[in-house]
Amino acid sequence: MKRWIKWTAASAVVVLLVGAGARVVMGRRAQAIAAAAAPASAPLALELGPADVVVARVQPLTRMLSISGGLKAVTSAVVKAKIASEIKTLTVREGDAVKAGQVIGQLDTTEFEFRFKQAEQTAIAARTQLDIAKRALANNRALVEQGFISATGLETSVSTEAGAAASYQAAIAATELARKARADSILTAPIGGIVSQRFVQPGERVGIEAKVIEIVDLSRIELEAAVAPEEVGSVQVGQLAKLAVDGLTEPATAKVVRINPSTQAGTRAVMVYMALQPQPGLRQGLFARGGIELQRKEALVAPVSAVRVDQARPYVLVVKNGKASQRTIELGVRGEAQIDGRTEGAVELTSGAAAGDTLLRGSAGALRDGTAVKIAPPASAPRP
Repeated sequence: MKRWIKWTAASAVVVLLVGAGARVVMGRRAQAIAAAAAPASAPLALELGPADVVVARVQPLTRMLSISGGLKAVTSAVVKAKIASEIKTLTVREGDAVKAGQVIGQLDTTEFEFRFKQAEQTAIAARTQLDIAKRALANNRALVEQGFISATGLETSVSTEAGAAASYQAAIAATELARKARADSILTAPIGGIVSQRFVQPGERVGIEAKVIEIVDLSRIELEAAVAPEEVGSVQVGQLAKLAVDGLTEPATAKVVRINPSTQAGTRAVMVYMALQPQPGLRQGLFARGGIELQRKEALVAPVSAVRVDQARPYVLVVKNGKASQRTIELGVRGEAQIDGRTEGAVELTSGAAAGDTLLRGSAGALRDGTAVKIAPPASAPRP
């Protein structure tokens, strides 16, 4: 009797445990079936800012040729010493403005004063000898006519008079050279402008052709730029250029005025000269960089940052229906265009995109085709 009761209780416990386990298994299976039957949740979209997108538009595209070089004054002059002497006075320094013909210095003339006096005295002596030779010739001619001397004696007088005349002319020339040397001791400005360099100081002795002062005329400034041989064919006289000059906040405007007919030795580059419009702050030697406007055309343009070249063919990512769609494109002319109110590098899209397409810039990062994107609206202006 007692054994039967024990077996009955054990069987009941087993039945209860089996039932509980079956309920747990059935509950998990039901949850799995419900999860499988539920619709899949939408993937999260990548949120982008207004600066990460740009709209392709038909607008002017300017083809530019990048250039750089140093500024140089069209007119400049170096005042050199024409005689070897000591610098007596020098009245100008760097930055001083001078006028054409203005006296800017004086060389010591002591030696040249004595040379001039010596030449004058030599000329006086030669003049005296010439007068004596002329009187002798006149007397001999009278004696020949009267038959007192022979014709040979007259020829000697003629030669003597000619030699005296030549000596006198040489003495006159020496006097003029001495006078010129004395006048060359005065240093004058050959052009009007500003003194850029002063090479010597008063008291120094300089030789012939020694540099004393350099003067530049800043009213006409040019840019000398070296252009590659394959690009110089597109450059023509009269084309305009925009330049950024070191030290100036505003860009400078220049125009091509000359093209060198020869190439530079070694580099084979061709020098192009552009005249800058007068502007405060322009100085000789400043470095400038910019571009020459070679061509302007209406085209469907996009910024260079929106064109991706990490594949075999260039492509763009177009935002359509909330997704980034990859489109292969054909590129045309490269240049500059006004995009979103600022000038930046742009390229012509000849195929693969249409006007009005919203393109992703490179700042959006590398995205796969079909990636969900969301463009955040621009921040509203703060209220006053």
